[in-house]
Amino acid sequence: MDEVLLNKRDHVALVTMNRPEAMNALNTALCKGLRETLDALEDDDDIWVIVVTGSGEKAFCAGIDLRERKGLDKQATEQQRRRYVFPLLDRINHMTKPMIAGVNGVALGGGCEIALASDIRIASDNASFGQTEIRWGIIASGGACQRLPALVGMGRAKELLFTGRIIGAKEADRIGLVNRLVAPDKLLDTCFELADEITANAPIAVRQTKKCVDSGADIERGLAFDLEASWLCYQTDDRLEALAAFAEKRKPNFKNR
Repeated sequence: MDEVLLNKRDHVALVTMNRPEAMNALNTALCKGLRETLDALEDDDDIWVIVVTGSGEKAFCAGIDLRERKGLDKQATEQQRRRYVFPLLDRINHMTKPMIAGVNGVALGGGCEIALASDIRIASDNASFGQTEIRWGIIASGGACQRLPALVGMGRAKELLFTGRIIGAKEADRIGLVNRLVAPDKLLDTCFELADEITANAPIAVRQTKKCVDSGADIERGLAFDLEASWLCYQTDDRLEALAAFAEKRKPNFKNR
């Protein structure tokens, strides 16, 4: 089964994360496939807007595939992050074309960060969002520490990042995390309608507008520090305890070391 599905309609590309049996969790193959697909779309002059979504109704993306991650030692984990996870998030961060996230179901951890890195978020009313990394003894190092405060304010962002709380679609809409809510069966139609509204404008002007807005945010320094800060977390016993607790279906016993 292809981890990434690509469909094109006029000047709009639909990119679908296609691991529904794993809640579209980000394993190595999906990260690699997404990055390569987005690389190709960045160079495709016929594509002006990109819509990204998840296969099935349960998940946009449940974050990093912890089952794959549990089988990796520290060196292999860091290699996976630097070769596949961060290049994917960096690719999204530097897309010149507008990206719309059509969030169907859960968007957790790295999945939530994909939504945050997109320019616009349309969510079905059964969607949920959470930066749950803190529960695993790590931090949200793919941009949430920079982007979430810009969307929902510093206080709300810290509350969500410190607790790892998962919020529903209505709460996400109330605090400004998403642009709008729609019924699940209207999600992709709404995304395409918005994409068509954008593609009705001059594509160079749209890309330059995106560049101007993104330049004003200027989060590159923060993103670089996220990488450094997250590496410290990956050296801790608490991270390994979180993975063990996940596998053993119990509450983790953190020791602050």
